[in-house]
Amino acid sequence: MADASNEFAPVTVGEDQLQPWYQVVAVPALLGFSLIIFITGLDIYKASSMQTTLLAILIGSTIIFAIGTAMGMIGARTRMSSYLLVRIAFGDLGASIVNLAFAVSLIGWFGVQINVFNEGVLYLSNDMFESTPSVLVLSIVASILMTATCLLGFKAISWLSLALSPIMVLATAYMIYAILTTAPVGEMMTRETAETLSLRSGVSAIVGTIIVGAIILPDITRFVRKWTGVFNVVFIAYFVIQILVLATGAFGGAATNAGPDTDILDVMLTLGLGLGAFGIVIAGAWVLNALNLYGAVLSIKATFPKLNQLILTIALGAIGVIAALLNILDYFITFLIYLSVIFTPVAGVIMADYVLLNQKAYTLETLSNNSGINMTGFAAWALGGLYAGLCTGGVMTPLSGLVEIDAILISAISYYLVTRLVRGREGAHADRN
Repeated sequence: MADASNEFAPVTVGEDQLQPWYQVVAVPALLGFSLIIFITGLDIYKASSMQTTLLAILIGSTIIFAIGTAMGMIGARTRMSSYLLVRIAFGDLGASIVNLAFAVSLIGWFGVQINVFNEGVLYLSNDMFESTPSVLVLSIVASILMTATCLLGFKAISWLSLALSPIMVLATAYMIYAILTTAPVGEMMTRETAETLSLRSGVSAIVGTIIVGAIILPDITRFVRKWTGVFNVVFIAYFVIQILVLATGAFGGAATNAGPDTDILDVMLTLGLGLGAFGIVIAGAWVLNALNLYGAVLSIKATFPKLNQLILTIALGAIGVIAALLNILDYFITFLIYLSVIFTPVAGVIMADYVLLNQKAYTLETLSNNSGINMTGFAAWALGGLYAGLCTGGVMTPLSGLVEIDAILISAISYYLVTRLVRGREGAHADRN
């Protein structure tokens, strides 16, 4: 296995670290089977008709597919992580603010996932075995496994995903079989629900749940040997599997007559999933949190490259699990939601900068002689972030109904137009002299 410490350094990945797309796809594909995706499908169904739910799933997944393809292609072409891309687009000083905020968000979600893992294991253990494991022991063991996987690098995460994928696939396949043998499809399509959620809100729920993963997809796709394989990675993970799992969550709710307070574990147990539910909880949390920690380390190392990677990884993992054990994340989740929404416009600046303006600048030479701050990029992100924050807080109504997409477009368009205007003025000034 290649030296994992090198992939955390502020450099492009080497030839010896590249993998065929069908190995890389295992990571985002397994994340597509994670518990939160099942939950999202169920929650949308409980508040809307099945027809609206399926349309929301199709539209939301198409949007994520488009963003994931764009960001994934950039990662594969440049061989850079999301956080190195941020350094070029925003300058070193601007990137330090953006990347540290990403790190706070990812460590926060690391702690949240520890809590989700604990709750899932406790619930299933009580129901199936009438036993109650120690939360402290669960948290420590889980965090050690997740941190160790992160320390071993992307190849370890990739191989772990490959090893756990059969569990997730078989559990989901059994759940689909149980759904189809419990209720006819026609009956599930016409079952009445509260229908309090509009199509726009359903699409927004899907996009909001998954978009951060699509934005930081370069962390994964930079390892794809041929950049053209990125399309296969994104299509399988964010379109095929994501749609399948979201729809399984929705139809699971219909088959079991899920009420407003029914959660996904209730649905799985009613359908006889049992140990399969355990597999989904454990495997999904393990890989997702290894990636959360991996991204946090990448973001901080991109800003402070001299930090010791081993100590940093262990320290961040410890912070996440301590936060989970102290239950401070109950008061932190709203902040994390705002942080995730506010920082999605970063993708707009990167995509506009790379695709339309400065593609040739995305090199290690640029990083070695980087500017302190790209004020245009920083201002464009701030504009999109302010808009996203105001919409999330209910102060404004999203123009399209999709806060994250509006914010990305606002940042991308404003960045492109202002950059072209500044370049035009500089050119005119040079001509006059």
